[in-house]
Amino acid sequence: MGKVHERIDDRMRTFLLAQHVFFVATAPSGDGGHVNVSPKGIDGSFVVLDDRTVAYLDLTASGAETIAHLRENGRITVMFCAFQGPPNIVRLHGRGRFVTLYDEGFAELAALFPETRGARAVVVVDVERVSDSCGYGVPLMEHVGERDLLPPYMERKGEQGQAAYRRQKNRTSIDGLPAFDFDPEPDPEPQPGSV
Repeated sequence: MGKVHERIDDRMRTFLLAQHVFFVATAPSGDGGHVNVSPKGIDGSFVVLDDRTVAYLDLTASGAETIAHLRENGRITVMFCAFQGPPNIVRLHGRGRFVTLYDEGFAELAALFPETRGARAVVVVDVERVSDSCGYGVPLMEHVGERDLLPPYMERKGEQGQAAYRRQKNRTSIDGLPAFDFDPEPDPEPQPGSV
């Protein structure tokens, strides 16, 4: 029932963009460490750049496993399931890279997404394998709406608060790999009596 496709065609692009949630899987190199699977689900946070390239907005959150794994080996799989309509599962296997909010090109990529509050990077995937399968085992579920929590939470923290949060929570992966360690240290507070 599964099929490998040469590229992301218009029909598949329509399917991908219609889904309310997708999953990102990465793993460290070697036989140790933890495999990571992250759900992503803010509407509009995924785009198809061309028939072999996709991207998604990476928001500041409590972990940075995907970025750590991409730094180490670049391997990534993005999976979509049809929870409504005809059954289908699509997997995009490829090599990922990320463009942080401090990198040249971030503003251009971020402009592709309607919601960017709390963004720390855009993950770009060069898709090497496109496949779909039946999805018969995926349940039918109703999309009720977005949880409007993470972007407002990060917005309340402000730019400096988000950077401090990332310095505290995102510098290394759970396996100790370098993750999002790009935030500059804050300027030291001026001491009383200093010029």
